[in-house]
Amino acid sequence: MEYIQRAIQELQDKRGNQSGKRALVGLDGFVDTIIHIVAKRHGIGDDFSRIETIEDFGLRILGAVGKSANIEMYPKMEKLGGNGPIMANALCATGLPLTYIGALGKNAVHPVFEEFANKTSAVCVSDPGFTNALEFNDGKVMMGITKTLDDLNYESIIATMGEGAFLDTLSKSSLVALVNWTMIPQMNAIFAALTDRVLPSLPSIEGGRTFFFDLADPEKRGQADLIEALHAIAKFQSFGNVTLGLNLKEGQQVSEAYQLGENGEDADSLKRLTAKIRRELNVSTVVVHPTRCAACATKDGEWCVDGPYVENPKITTGAGDHFNAGFSTGQILGLSPEACLTVGVSVSGFYVRTAVSPSLNDIDSFLRSW
Repeated sequence: MEYIQRAIQELQDKRGNQSGKRALVGLDGFVDTIIHIVAKRHGIGDDFSRIETIEDFGLRILGAVGKSANIEMYPKMEKLGGNGPIMANALCATGLPLTYIGALGKNAVHPVFEEFANKTSAVCVSDPGFTNALEFNDGKVMMGITKTLDDLNYESIIATMGEGAFLDTLSKSSLVALVNWTMIPQMNAIFAALTDRVLPSLPSIEGGRTFFFDLADPEKRGQADLIEALHAIAKFQSFGNVTLGLNLKEGQQVSEAYQLGENGEDADSLKRLTAKIRRELNVSTVVVHPTRCAACATKDGEWCVDGPYVENPKITTGAGDHFNAGFSTGQILGLSPEACLTVGVSVSGFYVRTAVSPSLNDIDSFLRSW
């Protein structure tokens, strides 16, 4: 495919552009337990056949109506989680230095984050949430405990870090990624503090500043809340280039909130969806990434690329965050929107096959063997 060859060439030509760049990422943090649901157990340990689809899981639950059910959850692994830490970890793997601010442990870093906290000079503002990630071949169900994230706000960040250190970190960051709006109740107030009080006095940075936002499934939030958040996000455009990253479900929810009339999954529908959302918000870039492809829109046009889909992934939790990291890496390097999409689906594709975040060399090799 020609767009893959173009991405390989652009990545080769512009890899040096990452030199001197830094990122600031936040604000959530979760301890993720990756879980398979047992259908039939044959012996001890992992000797079982799993429930492979969300539909079959739903039917098992529905079968308990008026009765009861005993459903075994088998933990495959415990790992760092949350949109922010997973995206930040993937950015680190590409070689981008960053500072992480978020919910990694208030009084002491949770053990699952220790290595991550050390390599990202992390600022730990609150205790992490906890997620049981129920993985199936056709998707995942994230069961989260998020009460600890109530403590995340602008004041607690400043109290933990100090205003001077926060402003210094922000001023040196070419990429500022603030993700998981849905699960951080005071995120709108954090957005407002930044656009109203902090960013107007922040010095510019060579090459400009990119702001990346991810909603993280806003289904549990009302449409008025969602629209308020999107308007708050759009205000960052006055201080740099705003990218809004959405999975397909999130893109459809935004379309419904603004009555844009787009919910298709084919390439043309996705391009129309990204273009309409971008025009509605008047931001630089909008990305929508289903599982099999990804599309984006800028003021210069719309693009859609196919992804390296795999039927039996090793892991799916964090695939979208890896796409976001890959796309943002492309932006930091100065790649074209089409190449940013291609790098994004490659980072995600590598990760779901290996459960490892790829380096730039890994991405190059993956693209050449696609």
